[in-house]
Amino acid sequence: QVQLVESGGGLVQPGGSLRLSCAASGIAFSIHSMYWYRQAPGKERELVAAITSNGFTTYTDSVKGRFSISRDNAKNTVYLQMNSLKPEDTAVYYCKSAGYPSWGQGTQVTVSS
Repeated sequence: QVQLVESGGGLVQPGGSLRLSCAASGIAFSIHSMYWYRQAPGKERELVAAITSNGFTTYTDSVKGRFSISRDNAKNTVYLQMNSLKPEDTAVYYCKSAGYPSWGQGTQVTVSS
C-alpha cells in the first residue's frame, strides 16, 4: 500500500535551518511530481513547494529564496531544505505524490526563540 513517511521536523530558533525528508513506498515514485504542504493551527493546508519528475521546482512566494525542494529517485525520497526559518513557518509539514490521494502523518516544525 501507499506509504509516505515524513521526518526531520523539530524545534528551531528563528534564522535556523531544518531538512525534512519524505520516504515513499508503494508508489511509482519517479514518474510523478512530489509536493510539500504545510498546515498551521487554525489555517488551511497550503502548498509550499513542488518538484516535477524531471526536477523542475516551484515555490509559494513566502518561502522563495529560503526553501529548496529536491528528490532522490533511487531512494524514493523527497527533501525540503528550509533555511532562514521564521516563526510563521511553524506548521505540520506533509508530503504528497501527484499520482495518489494518500497523505503521510506529517512532521511538526516549530520556529520559536
